[in-house]
Amino acid sequence: MASQKQRSGVRTGLLATVCLSVVVAGCAGPAWSTRPEAAPAEAGAAPAAGGGSAGHGAARPPAEPAKVPGLARQEEETSGEAAARQESVAGAALETARRWGLERPPLKAPPRPATRVALTPVQGVKLKDGRPPVVFRVPTKDKVVFLTVDDGNEKDPAFSKMAEELGIPLSAFLSDYLVRDNYGYFRDLHKQGVEINNHTINHRNLKVLDYETQRKEICDQQDQLERQIGVRPRLFRPPYGEYNDDTLRAAASCGVQAVPMWNEEAFPDHMEWRYDDQKLHPGDIILTHFRGTSDWKATMPDLLRKVVNDVTAAGFSLGRLDDYL
Repeated sequence: MASQKQRSGVRTGLLATVCLSVVVAGCAGPAWSTRPEAAPAEAGAAPAAGGGSAGHGAARPPAEPAKVPGLARQEEETSGEAAARQESVAGAALETARRWGLERPPLKAPPRPATRVALTPVQGVKLKDGRPPVVFRVPTKDKVVFLTVDDGNEKDPAFSKMAEELGIPLSAFLSDYLVRDNYGYFRDLHKQGVEINNHTINHRNLKVLDYETQRKEICDQQDQLERQIGVRPRLFRPPYGEYNDDTLRAAASCGVQAVPMWNEEAFPDHMEWRYDDQKLHPGDIILTHFRGTSDWKATMPDLLRKVVNDVTAAGFSLGRLDDYL
């Protein structure tokens, strides 16, 4: 029978042999093996130098993103394609502008406001309780002005084509007695984005009429435009810019929400100014008319060319009045 001392020596030898085998076989494994991580150190324990330890229980370093061969090259190509597209768009805009005789393409309008502007009693805005506001200049800091075209006498297909191809926003104010023979022209304008608004049935000076006659002039045209165009106008402009309190009261009674006037009046060869400085200001409203060679000795495209060139040269873009009021 082996002595106690001999048995102890055998155990010691076996233990040494097992440990050596484990090391040689690599059983210790990496510090971030698939087994569960060690529990966090107790509060107050000092972290190892460098923010952690390479031994068991150390945090696994974050994995680096996979590298996709050629990705940088793909991004360069995408950027180049975007630049090429922008150049192509700019070239097409310049070609269209030159085809219509413009000096350069019109400036792009600011994005449509998320909400219409809040009107307060400032210069260019007249407010009275229970009446639609009268607006000569839209309160905005954007370098944008608004082109409005009145009555509807001339129905020039070249004008609507020019406005559409150049992306010129505008608002029309129609009198029934001048457009009833061809509402289709204005339906087509509306389909391409032109807002259609009210300029009365017979284009009379409302200021000299009684309330009921004024109301008939305004409200009958509201009804007529709703029938013919499919929308009930929100905006109304009195003929000749003449109005009184009865005008505003009558307009309010049939759904008018604002009465835009104007600061400038455009003609094919010049601009007439309301104010002495003779300059465009943010929010100015430009008035012109549906007229042709019998009145102006010029065409509607001649008029639009003059307006766009002047507005662009002054550093302004054209916006849609109905988006702001």
